[in-house]
Amino acid sequence: MKKISIYTMKNCPFCEAAKKMLTERGVSFDAVLVDDSDDKAWDDLFKKSGMRTMPQIFFGDDIIGGFAELSSIDKEDKLVRFKSRA
Repeated sequence: MKKISIYTMKNCPFCEAAKKMLTERGVSFDAVLVDDSDDKAWDDLFKKSGMRTMPQIFFGDDIIGGFAELSSIDKEDKLVRFKSRA
């Protein structure tokens, strides 16, 4: 089953807001902290997502986007599709 992965960095209010939203909606996720100075990690993420901002949120290997895209999905009540099914 595909899982949500959220790439974050320290002191990022949008990263914290995205993690809080997912938690409040009962959506499990893996958080990956990327250091500001880790150029290789940033380059790898850019190749994967085409984004240079944080957070970067993935569903499996598919990019969801950042906080704005996650918020739009939430406003449409579609975050439920990402909930784990036990």
